[in-house]
Amino acid sequence: MPDKISIRIDGEYVPAHDGQTILEVARAGGKFIPTLCWLAGTTPVGACRLCIVEVSGINRLLPACTTPVQDGMSVTTQSEKLAHYRRIALEFLFAEKNHQCAVCVSNNHCELQSLAQRLGVNSVRYPYSYPKLPIDVSHERFVLDHNRCILCTRCVRVCAEVEGAHVWDVSSRGIRSMVVCDMNKPWGQSRSCTNCGKCVQVCPTGAMAEKGFGVEEMVKQERNLTRLEARRGVHS
Repeated sequence: MPDKISIRIDGEYVPAHDGQTILEVARAGGKFIPTLCWLAGTTPVGACRLCIVEVSGINRLLPACTTPVQDGMSVTTQSEKLAHYRRIALEFLFAEKNHQCAVCVSNNHCELQSLAQRLGVNSVRYPYSYPKLPIDVSHERFVLDHNRCILCTRCVRVCAEVEGAHVWDVSSRGIRSMVVCDMNKPWGQSRSCTNCGKCVQVCPTGAMAEKGFGVEEMVKQERNLTRLEARRGVHS
């Protein structure tokens, strides 16, 4: 068994085990920390930076999903400073792509939208990029709309670590980064895709959706997609 340690979160002592992350301990203790890229059962990557927290003695903000706990650590999960930077991160996500919520299949069922409402982001102070991005409708069941992708890489990780198909990856760098299928092939031409739909179900926005759904109709099914499921060979 991992060694038991004690840390403070928002002034309260909470039990923890060596090897856990701040996010795991905080959520076990009922603390809310916003996330978009984190997905149970997959490797945390700290991509969205919404889970940033303050740790006493460290002069920079740390991502809770990838920071391991240490004995005696004192963590702050809610403060004006954290709220400020979390709102900035959300605003950048909206400004980077073409998020038209009113005509999105995931409207009112979108994690990005829900977090914006919860964190008080009702306007964006930064200029929108308005990139010209494609929509891949080549798959018989699913759609990939790059205009709504926030590059959380949930689809990449669930496909590789849970389904074991390794269909998705991220190409290029910086603002040109995009999720690609089988070395940048249309999704419908993929030979490795198993049509399981796990990537669609874990997508936090309307970037991946099932065909046949109209505005506000695409409700993602929350599932406990773990590596154990992959080892058992269970498909959705």
